[in-house]
Amino acid sequence: MKNQIEFKVWGRYALFSDPVTRMGGEKSAYFCPTYEALKGIVSSVYWKPTIIWVIDSVRVMRPIRTESKSIRPISYNASKNTLSIYTYLADVEYQVKAHFIFNEHRPELAGDRIEGKHYSIAKRMIEKGGRRDIFLGARECQGYVERCVFGEGEGYYDNYGELDFGVMIHGFDYPDETGRDMLSLRLWRQKMVNGVVDFLPPWECSPDLRRDIRPMKPKKFGSEYGNFTGLDEEGLADILNEEAITK
Repeated sequence: MKNQIEFKVWGRYALFSDPVTRMGGEKSAYFCPTYEALKGIVSSVYWKPTIIWVIDSVRVMRPIRTESKSIRPISYNASKNTLSIYTYLADVEYQVKAHFIFNEHRPELAGDRIEGKHYSIAKRMIEKGGRRDIFLGARECQGYVERCVFGEGEGYYDNYGELDFGVMIHGFDYPDETGRDMLSLRLWRQKMVNGVVDFLPPWECSPDLRRDIRPMKPKKFGSEYGNFTGLDEEGLADILNEEAITK
């Protein structure tokens, strides 16, 4: 099945924030991107409700360095703004390997389960830098993507051995991907070996490290909702969009 893509993403700063550090209104970045953050990056490159992106691995190419900045976050409840210290990752670059599966919880989109179509579009969007802007964990951290071969080139941690990051956020279970009318959180113990983190797929994460957050219903797609044009019109739109980008 042709469904796997490989690319590198880099930027001046990244903020994959640890939620524990937000209690005082400040943010501090995890030392390594989370599964959910990488899934968001891939979804910005290319996504449709027909598919679900699964992150296989991430390779840390540059040394892990942090940089603190004074930030004035907008205060919506007080008359004056406050000053916070955000700790970012600086000068980051990652190689990412991911693949997509079809969303079996979307039977109304069964006609759009065309492997070659989504694979080809995803590859083209990597070449174009993504369909939407790429952010490395936060809006102020602009990222950039381009095609690469996972494992090629010299990485800073290639011979480092094992580095345990402890318990980190893995991602969220959304209703349209699980079939449950519930938004849930997944945790896991993230470990890097010689610069590479191999992620567990969501369905293999331990149930002991999951927590339901709140009820949520999936978004509905269909012509009666005004958000589904059908396969023929969609395919034509993709072709016209590709021609416009090429020009």
